[in-house]
Parts: sequence; structure tokens; C-alpha cells
Amino acid sequence: MATGSTTLSLKSYRRIAVKIGSALLVDRTKGLKRDWLASLADDIGTLAEGGAEILVVSSGAIALGRTILGLGKRALKLEESQAAAAVGQIALAGAWSDALGSHGLKSGQILLTLGDTEERRRYLNARATISTLLKMKAIPVINENDTVATSEIRYGDNDRLAARVATMMGADLLVLLSDIDGLYTAPPARDPKAAFIPLVERITPDIEAMAGAAASELSRGGMRTKLDAGKIATAAGTAMIITAGTRQSPLMAIERGERATLFRPSTHPVKGYKTWIAGQLEPAGRLTVDEGAVKALLSGKSLLPAGVKQVSGNFSRGDTVAILSPDSREIARGLVAYDAADAVRIAGLKTAEIEAVLGYEARSAMIHRDDLVVSDVEA
Repeated sequence: MATGSTTLSLKSYRRIAVKIGSALLVDRTKGLKRDWLASLADDIGTLAEGGAEILVVSSGAIALGRTILGLGKRALKLEESQAAAAVGQIALAGAWSDALGSHGLKSGQILLTLGDTEERRRYLNARATISTLLKMKAIPVINENDTVATSEIRYGDNDRLAARVATMMGADLLVLLSDIDGLYTAPPARDPKAAFIPLVERITPDIEAMAGAAASELSRGGMRTKLDAGKIATAAGTAMIITAGTRQSPLMAIERGERATLFRPSTHPVKGYKTWIAGQLEPAGRLTVDEGAVKALLSGKSLLPAGVKQVSGNFSRGDTVAILSPDSREIARGLVAYDAADAVRIAGLKTAEIEAVLGYEARSAMIHRDDLVVSDVEA
């Protein structure tokens, strides 16, 4: 962590993903904030003229739809939220098309579900579609498909969705526009002594402890989800900025030196196939390992059953699982070679003992090193 000042500029980045929260786009009584959207479109136009490729991850469909439908502030049933999203999505897409079109920019809407980034084939398909839009000089406007998403099968927040999209597309920078201007040592609304942190070299447990709960009734995210997004982004070599989106022209405000927090990318980022593994939002299970396995993993070796002390979760072979140290820190993620039931049976066994227990010749590694990503943690 660094607490000194840092000069930020977006002009050096080739591909930038920008995430916009619902409260920035939608007034709960008046609807879409068109003047603010126009100012952001001005910023995007400026960056595009400078040669940058821009991806937009836009919240706001449900918030806009409930305003259009006159649903007020009451809690919505699932089917009402989905209906509001259906109305809001079409209005939001039209607003983005008009705002970007005023700068001669084309746009295309991409609606993603959780499976579109967590399942490998669909991940590659989504990446190909967005890549083609960028090649055609169109701005992808991406949102979760809230018309079909439920609490069990959703991202839950667009911060992590934005990070997933940014790393999927190899973005150099992810900008999270929020109702707060960066990271503080504590939630500033609750602690007047909270200190602003302009630069984060690495997201450590101490940094994570600074996060509070969601601060906006229109948004499902908070600082916690932004730090989760930061871990996904920086692990893949994508820098991240958190800054206030409440001001006009919020991207150019960064250029003007307005307050923002920069999260530096990892110096040893994961690439390609392992980016997909590292960015999985929710592991299907967890394997707690001993200290010997921790050292082996940090040195680049596979995870053998002998080092596994505890298995939790109902996962299948090929699912992503988290690997925890004895003190419950997540140190890696990988694609497991065994179903949960078999993993329980062979946990702690030496390789030569596995066949006798399972009744067939099996893989020697619980997770092979080619299917494993070690977290950016201190050994």
C-alpha cells in the first residue's frame, strides 16, 4: 500500500473498460440523467479520438425500468425486477446509442448471464463477439441480463462483471465510476478520520479490511465488491481506478487531477487460459492444504492429494475450486481432477495409494499445475 500522491492519466492506455453504477445514471424520481450521460459520452469520444478502445459496463436497467413503470421505491418481487429490467434495457440501450452517436460512435449491446463468463465455451464466444465489435470501431455496452438472472445465477454486482469483462478482453485499465472518489482507510461516511489512499500496490488483507458495505440503495455493490473486482483485474495485469462518477465528465476529471485511487496490476499477471480460471467469481468448492502443499504450489508444482487436509463443496471434475492455506487464506484456484466424493476419499493419500481406494487408475494430481493459478500472496 502507498499513501503518497500519484499522477493519473488515461491517455497512455490502449483498451479501457468503464463501469457505471446505477445511481450515477438514474435518478430515482426523474429517470435517466441525460446531461450526465452526455458528459460521459464526451469523455469517451475524446478517448476514442486519441486511439483508445472503450468498453462500457453499464448498470441501470432495473432502476430505469422501475422509474418508467412507476414502481416507486418499494422492494420488487423477482418477476417485477425482471420485467423492470426488460423495459429498462431497451431504454438504456437507446440512450447509449444516442449519446455515443452524437460523437459519430457506433454502439452495440451485450447482455451477459453468469454462465457466459464462467463456462469456458460461452466465455470464448462472448469474447469473440466483443472483439468483433471493437474491430468494427463500435463501443460495446455490456450489462448483466437481469431479465433472466435470479439470485442463484447472477453476478450480483457489476463491479465484478466489469472486472471479468476487462480481463476477458485484455483491457489495460478498468475504471469503476462510483459514488465515492476512491479507497479510504475506513468508510468515510461513518469515520470522519478516514484517510484517502491514492495508490494501492497490492490488495492485501489489510486493504480488504478497509471495505464497508454497499452505500447506495440503487446499487448492489459496495467497496467490498470493488476490491473483489480489483483482485480479478490486477491478477490478470489490468490496472484499476476507483473514482467519483457524480461529477460531470468524470473520465476527464481524472485527467484534471481530481481524486482517484489507482490499483497497480500484478507484476506477474496470469495470461490466456489461466485468466479465465483466476477470474472465476465463485469457486464450486474449497480444498484446505498443509504447509508442505503451500510451499509446493508457490514453487510452481501441482497439488497432490497427499497435501489436501479438508474438502468442502459439491463440485464435479473440471470445476474451479479454491485452495486454502492452513490459516484459511486463499492461495490458489484451479480446475479439480476429481468429483467431490472422490476428492474426500483420497485426501491425504500418497499417489501409490489412490488406485486401491478408488478402484481404478487415476490422475496423480488433485489439480495439475497447468490448470492452476497461484494468487498474488506473500509466501
